[in-house]
Amino acid sequence: MKFLNKIIDDLLQKNVDLSKFTLVLPGKRPVVFIKKILQEKAYSGFLPEFYTIEELLKNISGKQQINGIAMWLFAYEIYKTQYDEDFGNFLKWFPTVLKDWDDILKFSESDLAVLDFMFDEERIKNWAENLNAEEENPRNKFLNFWRKQRNFLPLLKLKLQEKNYATAGMLHEIVKNKVQDFAQNTNENFVFCGFNAFTPVEQKLVKELLKWDKAICYFQADNYYMNDARQESGKFLREHKKWPEFNDSREFTWIENDFKSEKNIKIFEVSGNVSQTKLLPEIFSELSNNNSSNFDFTKTAVVLLDENLLPPTLDALSSIERINITMGFPLKNLGFSNAMKKIFHLQKQLQKNQNSYYYKDVLPILEELPKSPEDEILIQNFKKLLLERNIIYIAKNRLESELSGLSYFNLFQKKSAKELLLNLINYCFQLKFQPLDDIVYENISHFEKVFKTLQNQLNDYHFEMDVESLEVLINQLVNSESIDFQGEPLQGLQVMGLLETRLLNFENIILVSVNEGKLPLGNSQNTYLPFDVRREFNLHTFLENDSIYAYHFYRLLQDSKNVYLLYNALSSGLNTGEKSRFITQLEIESGLNIEHLVVENSIEPVNQDGIILEKTDEVLDKLEVWKTRVSASHLVNYLWNPVDFYLSQILKTRSEDSVEEELSQRNYGNLVHFALHFLYKNVIGKTLKESNLEDLLKQVDASLDDAIKTLNHEKEFYNSGMNYIHKSIAKRVVTDILNYDLNLIKKGNQLEIIDLEMRVENVEFPISESENIYFYGFIDRVDRLNGELRIIDYKTKKATNLFLKPKEDKIESLLMNKKMAQALQLSIYAYAILKSKKFPENHLQCGIWSFAETGKGVQNLQLFEETILDLNILEMPLESIRNLILEILNPEIPFAENTTQNYSN
Repeated sequence: MKFLNKIIDDLLQKNVDLSKFTLVLPGKRPVVFIKKILQEKAYSGFLPEFYTIEELLKNISGKQQINGIAMWLFAYEIYKTQYDEDFGNFLKWFPTVLKDWDDILKFSESDLAVLDFMFDEERIKNWAENLNAEEENPRNKFLNFWRKQRNFLPLLKLKLQEKNYATAGMLHEIVKNKVQDFAQNTNENFVFCGFNAFTPVEQKLVKELLKWDKAICYFQADNYYMNDARQESGKFLREHKKWPEFNDSREFTWIENDFKSEKNIKIFEVSGNVSQTKLLPEIFSELSNNNSSNFDFTKTAVVLLDENLLPPTLDALSSIERINITMGFPLKNLGFSNAMKKIFHLQKQLQKNQNSYYYKDVLPILEELPKSPEDEILIQNFKKLLLERNIIYIAKNRLESELSGLSYFNLFQKKSAKELLLNLINYCFQLKFQPLDDIVYENISHFEKVFKTLQNQLNDYHFEMDVESLEVLINQLVNSESIDFQGEPLQGLQVMGLLETRLLNFENIILVSVNEGKLPLGNSQNTYLPFDVRREFNLHTFLENDSIYAYHFYRLLQDSKNVYLLYNALSSGLNTGEKSRFITQLEIESGLNIEHLVVENSIEPVNQDGIILEKTDEVLDKLEVWKTRVSASHLVNYLWNPVDFYLSQILKTRSEDSVEEELSQRNYGNLVHFALHFLYKNVIGKTLKESNLEDLLKQVDASLDDAIKTLNHEKEFYNSGMNYIHKSIAKRVVTDILNYDLNLIKKGNQLEIIDLEMRVENVEFPISESENIYFYGFIDRVDRLNGELRIIDYKTKKATNLFLKPKEDKIESLLMNKKMAQALQLSIYAYAILKSKKFPENHLQCGIWSFAETGKGVQNLQLFEETILDLNILEMPLESIRNLILEILNPEIPFAENTTQNYSN
């Protein structure tokens, strides 16, 4: 720590007793390093006092600083005496106004002058507000906003002063009037270490102490950016150097010349955000090889400019024994935090007095919250019920009957804000007794702390708060909270954010996410004050903030030997893929040797050949079993994709079910199918009369209700939206089929329903002279029309390729194509019926009745224009079916994935 060592050496030369000094630092982190340095120098005296500059201002002011929850609640208590606005809406704008107000108090001469300016500016823009009094003027809301702030903020300041409270900005305003007296009367010797930018009050305090010879300033600067007026990193230090307090008797210390020293700088252009962290092991390998085997990790820092990369960074550095993490991980990004958001969302829905729960509001909570084994059993059974019955909206009584035994079931019940807060505190407390990993435990503990703090603060106030306001308040807190990691800062690799590097120096620097928008942050300031207003009243804009970040960047690099700058070059989401302009400045202006490397993601190309599965002995044994129960759907499945056939028939796997928010094509077909079965089962064995079908037409609604029951669906599923439309279409299809049959009878045709869902099995089919397979299946409808036996298969899609007239050389492979799936299925059904001799006829018709073309009736399979089929005529399609089965059984032909065609029902 070169800079800190120089400070200690210089102070010891001035006075061997450091307790005579009070060190003022940008942050508390360097204190531990200062103590280490003193230990190494065998210092045996008392330590100096350590302050941050904020703590120093607070001590001078004599006020109690108020912020966070306490400030928001106190401010709202004042605000509601003047204006009628609920707490939730107040919280949406007040934190930003408070930040702006603090900026005004810190940097401007008068906060009232700025508030008057904003009010007057809106009045000027709104000069014609009274010309069309009847019309609503959208600018009025801005005028009213600043009119309210002009009244509210001065009142808030007065009330805070009465309680001896002060915001950060008010502390500056108070200290401004006390600086001279303090500097004159204090007996302390202050040492300001490593500061760059001061607020006007801080600057006045330092200069006044220098005048009275009660302060020493140590700046860490470099000629590289001090002597170049174009370098924004030296903007503030160049101004400090001109202070009259620095003269021949008191030099500006120190300006070094380290930046231009020889450095190993490498810039990595990486495709991907997380991909940057995957380079870290290689970088450390290079550093270790370039140095001795005793590589000192304590001289190395990984600086993350994107806090969200902390988890993948730690994963990439898992082989390093000692790592000290000095940055926090955002609380809002953790799983338990997401579950809390879901709970508040659910509670807001309950406040609307809804009679049911949307399943997507419930399941994420059940899945993300930590759970006991007993809770896990309840949740799995509940999820199984939702899948089986396809429940989208869960009735309150059903939720209670299924989940009342859940340890945290009270979180699913409607609560007031105070009741919910108490339940959450108790829940977090109980959770900590379960076996949890450290991160989850810390996550829960942070929420428990936030909830308890909020509860304690609310006890002092009496205004009503609804759940939505409570959610906004907690979100404001959680978004600013992070989980801090504890470690040993004097040992191992340092992982930190940029601001944590202040006053510290490292030989090896690795900066991750050096992208524009991350470094510097750019024009992303959350403020209600326009840029020109901030400039007019000398408030910091994004330009000053960029200068501050520029200083941190260049100061970090100036004493380093090895610098690795990684940035994400991939444009995706909010990331523009643009490297930081600081990198460009280094490349153009520094004159240092810089090595550029482009790193592409090492992703293997997609295998266009698809999966190939050889037929092992075990697979062949499974196929021998399959031969005893072969269905037409198995063969169709094979035609679409042999690998799907392998998964379903060999491995016996099935795709995972999920809740359908919109009725699938498959279940739409089942809905119509089950409704038809409900209607026609009452007339099986009858030669239909007009009265039979007219009676059935009256039962269509009942048939659909029965079909819904058979599908195990809830009636409410079909009450609105697309599912209501699907049910209406299904009703029309069922009605059209009944009417079609009715018209047949009216025209003098005889129609007899023989069977529905007819089961055929163990139908022998020879595939060679010595080998047979056995068909099984279910035929949707068997009837006789004018004495001719018909077998009918229902389809949701249109009938296709039912007219077969192939050339002789095409017969062997006629049906070995997915486009011929319907003809293949009908041929097998026809063969099974004729071969099993279930009926006296030795011929029949078979066809498709499409729900998409109900008006066409049954569209028959035709073989060379013959619709009356017997076993001899069927031999033609059966030959290609035989060849298809032989291909499936052939041990030399593997199951090869079909990558060019998608499966379709």
